[in-house]
Formats: sequence, C-alpha cells, structure tokens
Amino acid sequence: MNAYRECRYTSQDGLSLYYREYGAPDAPGTPLLCLAGLTRNSRDFHGLALRLCHNRRILCPDYRGRGRSDYDPNSDNYQPATYLNDIRHLLAITGIDQVVVVGTSLGGLLAMAMGAAMPTVLHGVVLNDVGPEIGGEGLARIISYIGTDRPHHDWASAAKDLATMFPHLSLDSDAAWESAARATWQEGDDGLLHFDWDTRIAEPLAKGAPLPDLWALYDSLGNLPLMAIRGALSDILSADTLTQMADRHPGLAQVTVAGAGHVPTLNESDVTGPLDAFVATL
Repeated sequence: MNAYRECRYTSQDGLSLYYREYGAPDAPGTPLLCLAGLTRNSRDFHGLALRLCHNRRILCPDYRGRGRSDYDPNSDNYQPATYLNDIRHLLAITGIDQVVVVGTSLGGLLAMAMGAAMPTVLHGVVLNDVGPEIGGEGLARIISYIGTDRPHHDWASAAKDLATMFPHLSLDSDAAWESAARATWQEGDDGLLHFDWDTRIAEPLAKGAPLPDLWALYDSLGNLPLMAIRGALSDILSADTLTQMADRHPGLAQVTVAGAGHVPTLNESDVTGPLDAFVATL
C-alpha cells in the first residue's frame, strides 16, 4: 500500500493541480498543510509526512507551475494572491476548515498571508527559514538561478550541480543528494533532466513588484501557536530577524539547525524532536 495518495483538483481558472495526501481523511488530529518553497514541490515533505501521518491527514500540494501541477499559460499568475486562491480552493474541495501549516520559505510567507486573508483556517504555523525580513543577498541568489534551466544527462551530474547550488543543505550522503536532485529535476521528452518547475516563475519577480508589509502579515498570526526554524547559515532568515520575531510573539518556539543554510530539510536531528512535539500539541 502506498504511503500517500496522488490527487488532483481543478483550479478556479481551469488548471489541473496536484497534491499528495497522507494519513486517513478521518484521522483525529488537526490536518497538516505543507507549503513548499518557491521552486519546490510536495516531495520535499515526504519524510515529515511519514513521521506525522499516523494520526492526522496531511496535504502536500504542488503549486501551479511546479512538480506535477499544470504550468500556467500566463506567467503573471505566478504570484502569492493566485497561490492563496489555489490553497483556498484545495481546502474547500477536501472539506478541511482548519489546518496547521508547515511553510518552507515561500510557503511560510503564504502561511503568514493566510493569517490576514483567512485567519479562521489557521490552528498553528511552522515557519521554516523565513520571516518578515528577507535577506537581500539570499533573495538575489534565488532569483539568479530559477529563471534559467540547467539540464543534465544523468542523476549523478544533477546531484553534483545541486551541491554546487546549495552547498549548505544538510545532506550527508550521495544517496541523499541524489534523492534531493530527483525532487529538483525531471526527465524531459529529450531524455535530459530539466528543472521541475516552469522557469517563467522568475518573470513576476524580475518586474520588481514591491513586497507587502511582511511584519503586518507576521503580526496577523496573533496568538496562534507558532514555531520558527532557522538554518544557522541561512542567508534568508537572519538571527537578528528571528530575535525580533520572538520579541513580537513571546510564545514563539524556536529551533536553529547547526550547519544548515537555506533551507533545513525538516529531517535533521536538531529539528525532528521539537517539530514533531510541537505539531503533536495541535
């Protein structure tokens, strides 16, 4: 029996969007919604979902333009308001009215936006290596690679390239790097491995639209149970920003992952105990 169910739904503008579902639909725990980073997809949460699905339903969607979801013919739709609409629709079609969100990078920003746009849906939030201030150097690094494909002939080459792109990922074996590569590239019709996202997701970012007030979005989380995870070497979430987050949310649970950059995998030994215990209370 598969560890997860592969599901699809149709967005309000007609795209076929994919998500993985773990756990029983009638499990007693509050459902978990796992929101990936900018270029990432549902596969990033497989380890976390296997650990936590014994007593709760877990949804791991691929945003439009990523993984197994349709690419959008209009690249202007690759922006947070559209992703929030897709999330709202996913929760509606699955009959879920309240969730704990685990949000990595962009997914954490979307979790904060949900606090403003759909506050009654949130039962708790985990922010993985992201906060209300985004390191400019880290953002520039991300923008520099997402818009241009980097094809490879085999998985060993892709894994080596991934290690060059993200030298501070906390992966400790060749097998782990290859597994991460398989969640980053996909085989194309030409037999080459291509990025598993629509490189046009970079186009709205290149237009330089101003960000909303992220501190206001963070503050919208109010008195919700909240955990922040930071890679000690992160160039996206600084230690100073994490301190400010704790000052504004005195109940903030914090984990710093030694030796990790952007982003922790959520499978590190530093993380699994505190994260799993935090979710278990919700």
